[in-house]
Amino acid sequence: MTTPIRKITRRARGAYWDAVQELPGVTCEVDGAQVRALLPGPVDEVPKVVSRLQIGGTDLEPDEPGEPPPGVPVIWLNAALEMTVGKAAAQVGHAAMLFAAVHTFTEVPPFAVRNANPALWATLCTAADRGDAVAVRDAGFTEVEPGTITCIATS
Repeated sequence: MTTPIRKITRRARGAYWDAVQELPGVTCEVDGAQVRALLPGPVDEVPKVVSRLQIGGTDLEPDEPGEPPPGVPVIWLNAALEMTVGKAAAQVGHAAMLFAAVHTFTEVPPFAVRNANPALWATLCTAADRGDAVAVRDAGFTEVEPGTITCIATS
């Protein structure tokens, strides 16, 4: 029997953030904002230092980032879905890893992330069906129905 592994999103500052740095994982920083990806593990064995962290406070105000930079792969989110920021971030992470695997990259490149309007989403789904884009289909354990395409990565 396999033990389920799920992604969780938490928020931390100060001493709590410092304590999380002691766990195995990788921290990335962009423009002063940091994120840490920890090694996966069973849901029922979340380290105490992680379980103490805030679940709330991860909402973001909508923004208008403009056109993606030329030559940068884009991860398009299905704007018709109502996903939390944590769920969307997890799906974007999946898309980045799948895109890198399909393109046999040894390092994951930087990506732009944008919402796709319904017309663009239909075009992206067609591209994914042809194999010209990489789609992420959710397992359906949390916020969306099983098999839902949450995001699509394009070159």
